[in-house]
Amino acid sequence: MASNVSPDPFTTRPEIEGTFGVVATTHWIATAVGMAILEKGGNAFDAGVATAFTLQILEPHLNGPGGDVPIIVHDVKRARTEVVCGQGPAPARATIAHYKSEGLDMVPGTGLLAACVPGTFESWMMLLRDYGTMRVRDVLEPAISYARDGYPLVERACATIQTVEQLFRKHWPTSAAVYLPNGEVPKPGTLFTNKTLAATYARILSEAESGGGDRDAEIERARKAWSQGFVAEAIDKFCRTQEVMDVSGTPHRGVLSADDMARWQPTIEAPLTYDYGRYTVCKAGVWSQGPVTLQQLALLKGFALDGVDPTGPEFIHLQIECAKLAFADREKFYGDPKFSEIPIATLLSDAYNDERRKLVTEKASLDLRPGTVEGLGGVVKLRRAEGQREAVGALGAGEPTVGRFGEVRGDTVHFDIIDKAGNMVSSTPSGGWLQSSPIIPELGFCLGSRAQMFDLEENQPSSLAPGKRPRTTLSPTMALRDGEPYLAWGSPGGDQQDQWITQFFLRHVHCNLNLQEAIDAPAWHSEHFPISFWPRTARPGVLVVENRVPKATIENLRERGHIVEVGPDWSEGRLTAASRVGVRRRAAANPRGMQGYAAGR
Repeated sequence: MASNVSPDPFTTRPEIEGTFGVVATTHWIATAVGMAILEKGGNAFDAGVATAFTLQILEPHLNGPGGDVPIIVHDVKRARTEVVCGQGPAPARATIAHYKSEGLDMVPGTGLLAACVPGTFESWMMLLRDYGTMRVRDVLEPAISYARDGYPLVERACATIQTVEQLFRKHWPTSAAVYLPNGEVPKPGTLFTNKTLAATYARILSEAESGGGDRDAEIERARKAWSQGFVAEAIDKFCRTQEVMDVSGTPHRGVLSADDMARWQPTIEAPLTYDYGRYTVCKAGVWSQGPVTLQQLALLKGFALDGVDPTGPEFIHLQIECAKLAFADREKFYGDPKFSEIPIATLLSDAYNDERRKLVTEKASLDLRPGTVEGLGGVVKLRRAEGQREAVGALGAGEPTVGRFGEVRGDTVHFDIIDKAGNMVSSTPSGGWLQSSPIIPELGFCLGSRAQMFDLEENQPSSLAPGKRPRTTLSPTMALRDGEPYLAWGSPGGDQQDQWITQFFLRHVHCNLNLQEAIDAPAWHSEHFPISFWPRTARPGVLVVENRVPKATIENLRERGHIVEVGPDWSEGRLTAASRVGVRRRAAANPRGMQGYAAGR
């Protein structure tokens, strides 16, 4: 099929290329830190750990130590791709009965009742121990330095603080003490510090190095300081003694305990995969929304996409209609497979998708249409969104995400790293953002709010239960090409992640756009299905596109029945990507938000 793609696609910057290594992250300083680790002789996993801790400091409105993380790695020595599940589970006391006894019909989107076991620190220590080469000091020092000495605060962080300013002043004074220095919302570019958090990590480092021994002994002592030591004790005390205002309008105490933290460790598992032409796409399991990308590809496999215009109505319509079907299945079937039988083999099978594909017509669907697998799945309820969510935002609810309702609200963080040896890591750390719950004063950070993704109705794949993982939206991706590890990519953005991730891949594979071109191309997202966060609403048929999508395309999509809303020119997603072919390493990062950068040599 002849290509309809412009021979000179627009790009804001070059695709980075070299042979030594590449780092692409959502913040330029984190990219520099990752490259510095590679230059010092660290591998991709060492660089990933240092990058992740640095991002907690640089983008506190998007992630923090109290959050959670999935990590996909390809280790050259092991010659396999693996997933580190850093999604902490619900606490032992987090029962449906307890939440209903508090007068709740949904898990609040903020506050202490929304907290799961923090998964980040243990996951990064596991990655460092089992895949890395460096010591705890090497990967923690950059974060400690920036938290102690200061870093320039980005505009979106200041805007987020301003959004929740009154919440901090009236209800969360410990957060006001950190994020309203001198009683004011900080201005963009302010050299911002969090000395208490710096002291927390410095104390962990000190305890790690206190007993001598090798690298593994240091890592083990760091882990104990976190999950069995002073960090867990401070979290336990805060949850037991503080009644915290949340989005329900009523203060609540938390249920997370030190015992919950001591009992949990991250796990390593095989990725879920789907073969799409030359490519094998790898995602985290059905405890995440990651398989939604695989389901979209299973549906899209039946359409001729080679050479189709990536900004044309046919390309956008097909991707969105397949996304609607895949996300409807997410709502009905996905959950922690330790608690429910999830029919993912069926959902990815040719027979199932051949039938589902028949639902895609020339017209936009306005209905939520999950598939049927006999005896499995939950009941999907649709709450329609009414108007904008300014009031929700002012209470800090939901995951901060780019593009929801066509506005820029911030999002989470992401990075992709490949070293000279060919080791690869892709990760989307999130949770524990500054607007999720109050700062624990002894620690300088707050807890996450991932438990808001649970359902308070029984017998659903997403029903709340002690020890159960919530269905996270976090969704890093890798792909093999012709059996060889090739591509790592991802984007912040809540429910939009696996829409932008799929769009990027299709543009790269079918439209022959390089990594930077595929990121820079005009993007879009559907709001058709329920969001994963409080208040779990949907906007059936709504399609939000960047203003750079051609006017003729927008008109055609409206004729097909899509309810098209046009957002700003550069408002959709914050993708980064990195690839390896032979000795060549390539990387690219999103210009949207003016923060993401790729580096390499």
